[in-house]
Amino acid sequence: MEIILIYVVVVLFHFAVTRWMLLDAIRRGRGWIRWQLLLHIATLLIAVPVWLVRRRRWPIVVDIDRLRRRRLTVLAAAIVAASLVITPLVRWHVATYFYQAARVEGMAMAPTLVDQDRLIVDKRAYRAGDPAIGDIVMLLYPRDPSKAFVMRVIAGGGDEVRIVGGAVFRNGRRMNEPYLTYRSQDDWGPEVVPEGAYFVMGDRRDNSSDSRVWGFVPREYILGRVSARWWPISSRRRF
Repeated sequence: MEIILIYVVVVLFHFAVTRWMLLDAIRRGRGWIRWQLLLHIATLLIAVPVWLVRRRRWPIVVDIDRLRRRRLTVLAAAIVAASLVITPLVRWHVATYFYQAARVEGMAMAPTLVDQDRLIVDKRAYRAGDPAIGDIVMLLYPRDPSKAFVMRVIAGGGDEVRIVGGAVFRNGRRMNEPYLTYRSQDDWGPEVVPEGAYFVMGDRRDNSSDSRVWGFVPREYILGRVSARWWPISSRRRF
């Protein structure tokens, strides 16, 4: 019951903000459609502060009578009702086929990525090609596909991987890995990565559960390439 009540309050608040921005935009002679799109796509936290700053430059140029106010109130209700259906579908489509926000849990990719970093995953990156050696990717955990990990691609199908004293050799040549700070002293392999699969590892080699432990990752389990870290702001960067 409490959840339903909270949901109703949120919807009513959304309606109130929608109606206010709609009426205010029309009174100030602004294009209300684009502002409504910003409100329902970019969310209240972005749209409302932007509107509050911009509206100070625009004087009121139109008076709205009672009848028109009622019609606009009905329009605001229709916009909110439509957004409750359309907005989740749009976000699902974007997250499925274009970009997805992700959060790092754990220190397996330290120091490149650390616990609670927020990332943008580009799901378009591998539609026309395959992951490149060195790419940071989000993938489904092979032992439990309900979980997702962030790892670095070390080798692809047909490559021979061998680890000697923590040093990684791909096809007989030691890999240059300047991103490493935490090294291990383990030995592994040699093994050849099956076609259509990848060998992945975390950057913190002494504290990472990766392909050394749970094996190769099928191509279809790689969801996309990590393209940016956007949080914390002080550490934002592109990959």
